Amino acid sequence: MKTLPATDLGIMAEHLSAHEGVINKLEVYQANVSNTVLKEILVLQTTMMRAHVRIMLAFINPYNSGYIEVPELNDLLNANSHKGMEDKETNDNTKWIALEAHTTAKCLSNENYVSALMMKDKNVRNAHVEMALQQLTVQEKYTAFIKNMGWAFVPHVSVEDQVNTYQHFQYMLTQ
Repeated sequence: MKTLPATDLGIMAEHLSAHEGVINKLEVYQANVSNTVLKEILVLQTTMMRAHVRIMLAFINPYNSGYIEVPELNDLLNANSHKGMEDKETNDNTKWIALEAHTTAKCLSNENYVSALMMKDKNVRNAHVEMALQQLTVQEKYTAFIKNMGWAFVPHVSVEDQVNTYQHFQYMLTQ
């Protein structure tokens, strides 16, 4: 029988509650989008999060004493992944769902990584780092979709501002 550090158990209990809400939200999003590319990303994220739930429950199960690995994201991808990358079909919900799901993936990636830094069990910690990287990969898929749809905006600074910043901090190289 294997017991976990209290920190790890508490963090995973909180994550499981959050996952329940996010999984349900993603399923509602899937039902409300017509764009096949966005739907594929939503399905991938939902499938991935269900896998993360299975992993956390395996860690919590005291009768499971073996090493637990997070499945590869590629193993969770649909065979049709990225088919129709130029699919421009949208409805009124497409943009806000894409933007919100992107933010969800970003927040979950951050939460998993920060949580991993606090975890004591090496297997639990490493799994949460991998989960963070998987959420980052999903976030990047949303970013590519949002860019492809023409909804991305990234402000840039002037060359002068960038040079001034560089010159201001350049002294650190000579210390």
